[in-house]
Amino acid sequence: MSTTPRVVIIGAGIVGANLADELTVRGWHDVTVVDQGPLPLTGGSSSHAPGLVFQTNASKTMTEFARYTVEKLRGLDVDGAWCFNQVGGLEVATTPERLTDLYRKRGWATSWGVQAEVVGPEECVRLHPLIDADRVLGGLHVPTDGLAKASRAVVALARRAQARGARFLGSTRVIGVEQAGGRVTGVRTPEGVLPADVVVTCAGFWGRAVGAMVGMEVPLLPLAHQFAWTGQVPDLVGRNDELTEASLPILRHQDQDLYYRERGDTLGIGSYAHRPMPVDLRDLAPDDDVRESSMPSMLPFTEEDFAPVWEQSQLLLPSLRSTKVDIGFNGVFSFTPDGGPLIGESADVRGFWIAEAVWVTHSAGVGRAVAQLLVEGRSEIDLHGCDVHRFEEVQLAPEYVSETSQQNFVEIYDVLHPLQPRTSPRGLRVSPFHARQESLGAVFLEAGGWERPHWYEANAGLVEQLPAEWTPPAREPWAGRFSSPIAAAEAWRTRTAVALYDMTPLKRLEVSGPGALGLLQRLTTGRLDKSVGSVTYTLALDEAGGIRSDLTVARLGEHLFQVGANGNLDHDLLRRAAPADGSVVVRDTTGGTCCIGLWGPRARDLVQRLTSDDFSNEGLKYFRAKRARIGGVPVTAMRLSYVGELGWELYTDADTGQRLWDVLWSAGQDLGVVAAGRAAFNSLRLEKGYRAWGSDMTTEHDPYEAGLGFAVRTQDQGHVGSEAIAGLGADTVTRRLSCLTVDDGHSVVLGSEPVFLDGRPAGYVTSAAFGHTIGRPIAYAWLPASAGVGTAVEIEYFGRRIPATVSAEPLVDPEMARIRG
Repeated sequence: MSTTPRVVIIGAGIVGANLADELTVRGWHDVTVVDQGPLPLTGGSSSHAPGLVFQTNASKTMTEFARYTVEKLRGLDVDGAWCFNQVGGLEVATTPERLTDLYRKRGWATSWGVQAEVVGPEECVRLHPLIDADRVLGGLHVPTDGLAKASRAVVALARRAQARGARFLGSTRVIGVEQAGGRVTGVRTPEGVLPADVVVTCAGFWGRAVGAMVGMEVPLLPLAHQFAWTGQVPDLVGRNDELTEASLPILRHQDQDLYYRERGDTLGIGSYAHRPMPVDLRDLAPDDDVRESSMPSMLPFTEEDFAPVWEQSQLLLPSLRSTKVDIGFNGVFSFTPDGGPLIGESADVRGFWIAEAVWVTHSAGVGRAVAQLLVEGRSEIDLHGCDVHRFEEVQLAPEYVSETSQQNFVEIYDVLHPLQPRTSPRGLRVSPFHARQESLGAVFLEAGGWERPHWYEANAGLVEQLPAEWTPPAREPWAGRFSSPIAAAEAWRTRTAVALYDMTPLKRLEVSGPGALGLLQRLTTGRLDKSVGSVTYTLALDEAGGIRSDLTVARLGEHLFQVGANGNLDHDLLRRAAPADGSVVVRDTTGGTCCIGLWGPRARDLVQRLTSDDFSNEGLKYFRAKRARIGGVPVTAMRLSYVGELGWELYTDADTGQRLWDVLWSAGQDLGVVAAGRAAFNSLRLEKGYRAWGSDMTTEHDPYEAGLGFAVRTQDQGHVGSEAIAGLGADTVTRRLSCLTVDDGHSVVLGSEPVFLDGRPAGYVTSAAFGHTIGRPIAYAWLPASAGVGTAVEIEYFGRRIPATVSAEPLVDPEMARIRG
């Protein structure tokens, strides 16, 4: 008799079918897949999806999902008919900017282990003879990309899952999710209740409605996307038989927001070039009459939106001039505020999971990841960029979800800089210092809804005062976007005088109650049972020893802790782990408080003018905290610094924040005080070797690989992940997060570039910046542990190799004399 949980999967499309397959192969056989549409063609997005699988993505996680989809679907067939046709993928460039970007994409592919090459116009035409060679400058060819036949793959996956015990119920509408005691107990249908210990919604664009059944806000927006089939294309006649269907590479013409795929002697054309078309689910047709040419997810074709697209298609593919559009439709797909999938368990109803906003490209990878989460407790692939709880409360508002999802639709094929901010909505979250920052000409970028100064135009005059060794080299145009030489001046003043940094957007959590210490000791690697006033840098690991987050924990009372966290995922972790007996209270205090990082060799001179409290080295030691008053403002001062200089993080309530800024600003004028932004901050933190979770390390890395073994208590472990890392150390690692300095002194990379060792790909860049103090670019990268200090490597940047050297870290003040002064 099976003792595995009873699982109900809502949605029998490509994601639900993959999940059923992945669960049953892991021994969970009590799996029911239910769908409101008929089987196997349910009428959702999978039923009409064009099935293009382009693997290369800026995200390692998304690329890994796609690679697994290719690997898995290649091994499937339905009665001899293919589920994946590996015809390859070709992305063409018709502008110099796009061609340059294709070299960047080739770098991503190399970083993540996907074979890819940038080819010239002649090779583009050899690969895809319909292309007009005079229209293209080159292309990115990925031989392992191809076509997924989603509707056929669903059949193959369902057959395998059913053979292991799963059952599929079609034409069965879900009308509710049963729950008791904060847990799911079943799924209600008109025919009765399907008992369940675990419910996973894979309902696609219906996901928001299903989430609402348990009060869960699912931030996705259904949008219509145009797709059309041509009539017979003469140059395709005779190329394919009915079984093969396609032999040319799938093709993307991203300069015009278009893609193409073969089907026999016709061509399918998909377009993102039209206006966003949000879909109201109430307007969709019923599911009781689903056919290949007619289903709820296929809306009427709007010919006026397609007319410009048809003209552009005929320019790139002249063969289309001898045919016409045969049929078309506007297909419904899910979009999210940041373009990523939505994976995770409800914060309030245990056992209710979602796997939404997942396209065919990533379907098998997501199915495997969710199955691993359910069966094994963790995914082998880092999921922080897909976790549904990554969004802040303000980002869950329907208005925000609608606007940002539509913006993602418009920008889906655009060449975007890694720092490129949203243009709208803006001003959602501002610190109490915002008015002062605006008056200083702050250049704001956006993250998590926060307005974050990256530099201040008021400091432009300081650039002329920079000593020669601090003067930064000119940046090449792409890397130089969203940067300014003013950052060098702000870094200079931080190292030589004193600067104010707005640290308000960093997540702050209050953990209190008699069980607070025990909870934090169980979840983190550091020793926290220290005196009141202690501050500890520590890690949160998963059961396999991967780094879930890095945290700064201040003990402000016997049962009161302030946790400096990375984001909402940490809040979710602490909330879930808190005991049900009420002995621990977890509160997000970020919005009601604020923080100034006051750092630099003159920081003590400044703060001591404004307080009678002792801010001397003995009065407040490194990594200690105390309550004080500065200029009459009550603060919690923590002696720590992520720029490597003497100073404090000064916390106060939001209503007194502007006053704190003003008194520090006024009193520091003769000391050379400046306001400094994130550009300087990032440069200074890399010079000190401080890691950024989510970029430099994730759940795919253990503390010793990441160079953070010092944050792990070696005695009385007992924390999550302790068994997994027992016996590990700096001498056991096979890979390491390494510090690189760029040999030419001026080439600044952006992140995710491949790193070559002895001419072969060996790792990838995580974080990078120009090191203003050392006068050279810095990059951190994952490399084999054998690549010790002094090892010569190369970073591939937009197709060219940049020599770099593995360097000892930290690059600045290794003795820690400045920060402890």
